[in-house]
Amino acid sequence: MALRVQKFGGTSVADITHIRNVAKRVIETYDGGDNIVVVLSAMAGVTNNLISMAKEASKAPDKRELDVLLATGEQTTAAVLAIILKSMGYKAISLLGFQAGILTDTTPGKARIVDIETKRMEKLLEDRHILVVAGFQGHNTHGDITTLGRGGSDTTAVAIAAALKADVCEIFTDVDGVYTTDPRICSKAKKIDMISYEEMLEMAILGAKVLQIRSVEFAKKYNVPLHVRSSFNKEEGTMVINETEDMESVVVAGVTCDMNEARITLKRVPDQPGISAKIFTPLAKEKITVDMIIQNTRVGGETDLSFTVTKNDFEKAFAISKAVAKEIGAEDVLTADEEIAKVSVIGLGMKSHSGVAATMFQTLADENINIRLISTSEIRISCIIKAKYAELAVRALHTAFGLDKKDQ
Repeated sequence: MALRVQKFGGTSVADITHIRNVAKRVIETYDGGDNIVVVLSAMAGVTNNLISMAKEASKAPDKRELDVLLATGEQTTAAVLAIILKSMGYKAISLLGFQAGILTDTTPGKARIVDIETKRMEKLLEDRHILVVAGFQGHNTHGDITTLGRGGSDTTAVAIAAALKADVCEIFTDVDGVYTTDPRICSKAKKIDMISYEEMLEMAILGAKVLQIRSVEFAKKYNVPLHVRSSFNKEEGTMVINETEDMESVVVAGVTCDMNEARITLKRVPDQPGISAKIFTPLAKEKITVDMIIQNTRVGGETDLSFTVTKNDFEKAFAISKAVAKEIGAEDVLTADEEIAKVSVIGLGMKSHSGVAATMFQTLADENINIRLISTSEIRISCIIKAKYAELAVRALHTAFGLDKKDQ
């Protein structure tokens, strides 16, 4: 008897008909002899509607109360699925985050899981209950409801799988696996049968929307096998697992594109120890994540410093940067650009194969695409380019690295 955690996203539980289909899928697993924990998102569009409702009530909704409101989306789907399962004669019980023992820190809106008390879930599973857990939520030490941020139901599912030592965590979504790139951009994109945690984490960070970043981090840390698959068919999807020996034989596993980037440049920054800290510390205090950074030294002991942030953080980051520029004696002229995109190639094979950067840069040059910023890791190369060339760049790189014809 295996223990499976199955997570179903918003499109999979969009209405009662879809939830009934989820119930049928859950029952197939249960009748096959496995124990099962189901983690559900809110119905598609519900979270956005709840946020809109809160903003109608107040321009700046109280963060604690907003968490209480948003948690009702997942509470609804969990209760409805449990009702359907019980009506079909199955032992099922819905559990909210706190009832499932999910303890988080106190950060409203993007809380992090601290611990999961599993005794109640373990006892219910021993009695062969189907557990239906509301994703995206937990509770803090003050007893308040907390939410885990967008995509948090993925994190809930993986964290529960880790805590219960589940055999697999299945992420059911509206796509049938992880692809070499976005099929909406490149019609030659191929489904990947198996990918490493490291590659999946890079792809999630760099714009792939299949899995939430924190869920992949959890899976990697606790070695939870992830199976990304479609809730609308029975086909095998993509397994996300630890690196295997033959994974490095594939030089590039995928190409991603992130259109949610904005660039800020501080000109004539004094080239002195501690200046970078003065620039980035105020951004960190405002919880603004800085992505790519590049510094160009000028003659005369000054530099130009550019960095990227998400478009959501752009206005706040720009205002902070202008204030810092004045404080440190930089030229009080900052350039900013929101019409950019980040294209990246990812692959474990980069560790042992040369020439990846050269191929990427030459491919972009052949398409007359100028590179504005470059950043790298052991298994990834990213370039900032003009947004209007993003799709062209993705298709060209997909072809250049042989992903059009590769059997995954």
